[in-house]
Amino acid sequence: MRELDLGEVRVTEHRGHDDLLSAGLGLHGLIGVPTPFANPLKPSAEALRRRAIHTSWKGVADLGPLGGYGTVYGGVVDVPGREYQMFARIPGSSAPHRVLLQLPDNFDRQKRCLVVTASSGSRGIYGGIALAGAWGLPRGCAVAYTDKGAGSGYYDYADDSGVALDGRRASRGEAELEFQPAPASVTAGIAIKQLHSGDNPEAEWGRHVIQAAQFGLAMLDRAYPEEAPFTAENTKIIATGLSNGGGAVLQAAGLDRHGFFAGVVSVEPNVYVTEGGRALYDYATEAAIWLPCALSDARFAGVPFARGPDGRPPNAWLLRCARLRAQGVLNGDTLTEHAAQAHRYLQRRGWSDEAMSTAASTTAFDLWRAIAAGYAASYLRRSATDMPCGFHYAPSGVGALPGVPDPLARASWWADASGIPPGNGIGLFGGVNVSPDPTLVGEECLRALWTGDSPESQVLHASIAATAAKLPRRDLPLWILHGTGDGLLPTAFTSEPYVAWLRAEERQPIYWKVPHAQHFDAFLAYPGFGDKHVPLLPYGYAALDHLWAHLYEGARWPLDRITPAAKARGPGVLSRHALDLA
Repeated sequence: MRELDLGEVRVTEHRGHDDLLSAGLGLHGLIGVPTPFANPLKPSAEALRRRAIHTSWKGVADLGPLGGYGTVYGGVVDVPGREYQMFARIPGSSAPHRVLLQLPDNFDRQKRCLVVTASSGSRGIYGGIALAGAWGLPRGCAVAYTDKGAGSGYYDYADDSGVALDGRRASRGEAELEFQPAPASVTAGIAIKQLHSGDNPEAEWGRHVIQAAQFGLAMLDRAYPEEAPFTAENTKIIATGLSNGGGAVLQAAGLDRHGFFAGVVSVEPNVYVTEGGRALYDYATEAAIWLPCALSDARFAGVPFARGPDGRPPNAWLLRCARLRAQGVLNGDTLTEHAAQAHRYLQRRGWSDEAMSTAASTTAFDLWRAIAAGYAASYLRRSATDMPCGFHYAPSGVGALPGVPDPLARASWWADASGIPPGNGIGLFGGVNVSPDPTLVGEECLRALWTGDSPESQVLHASIAATAAKLPRRDLPLWILHGTGDGLLPTAFTSEPYVAWLRAEERQPIYWKVPHAQHFDAFLAYPGFGDKHVPLLPYGYAALDHLWAHLYEGARWPLDRITPAAKARGPGVLSRHALDLA
């Protein structure tokens, strides 16, 4: 594998009231509200780091009073140590990816272990801390992270500023920035690295993960020169990630031909295989159009997020049914008929009722449109001023109109934002018309990029084809976990065709399809939602425990391990019995 070119490395110490795993907050602090900045307009690098860690935990884990984190599973202990951080670059790319090594003071130099992870979703560098950090750091492993070309180092054309290595805002030319797009007008809005770098970073996720691991090894050399070199031959490298991070470690596994990784645990991966799989862009654009009407069907009446306080579907969903009827793609004269037809259409396309039910949350939050608009720009390699279908990002103003940037929000974007707007004072604009169903025109335009045969469609398809996973080596211990109720990355489109492909190619992955688990553990804190599900994080920890026992204690790799018989949490506190992890 090509060696990583080392650039400027930022090294910081984290001890006393500031540790690696929680920035000194502990579990109680992570559960609470974020600590206010002493200087909200110019927060310090230390304060931004603490907020970024807090945001990453809250965005991934269920820390609610009924969720059982810290009592039934998981935990947040004090882990003093050092952090090493750098902007790394894939050869030929326009923008860097941020890499980070967390090296605990209790690093086990007898059982050399390096955990490498990629951020979930489009989150910043700490996006994998609730999985990889929470499992690896207390065990004495070093943990390497990559934002895999995503993150919230947003560039604001209004003041020509981006994000420096320490997380603080800096102007063009003032410091090396996480993302510095080509100059444009002060009215050009907001540019986002994953979407507007021109790199199609998703196709390089595997290389991002490998570079993060190489960075981790290089920093171990620097920390312990008397014991260098640290290599894959003398240091076990364990790759793990969830959601997009889970897809990234599977992409990395497909690039490993010579034993670089000791094992891989992938949780709810966004993985695409051409044999029987479906690309996220395909089913996201489909869901954006069809799910609002399908979820209006009476069978979803008791589903959280699918009904308003009056017991009726949102008006926008009812209008979607009416609009599809007016277009002639649905027939009949009643909502009951229209919703039932939309439901049957999605069933034929591979959507299960369980996936549709939990997708009510994604639909209610308008995430399908946000994902599709952003990913289309990335796949087409468009700039912030040239997004497809008329979309663009700008500061949110009064009503549904763009406004001027909020300097307080801008100062904390790196720490608070999830990586793809809307949110944190930034809106997604365009792709609408003046009609009773204003967002449909943009959604249909995005869908046509997948279903059509225009030059743009061909570019988009080529970019998505480049994201397909490659076959891992035969002897790689590989464990994939996915919830049966995942409504964002349904198993029928992702893990199941990937596992079937591996088995057809004589690989032996372990696959846990966990009952009553869905995509967003953090959503389990919502009333009426958590009692129907179990979290997926504890199964990720359990799989990593099994991998550790295999690698370091001589335990047999559990090829015959069966899926836990998880039970829905119910209205009370989560129990160990419900998880069935014995």
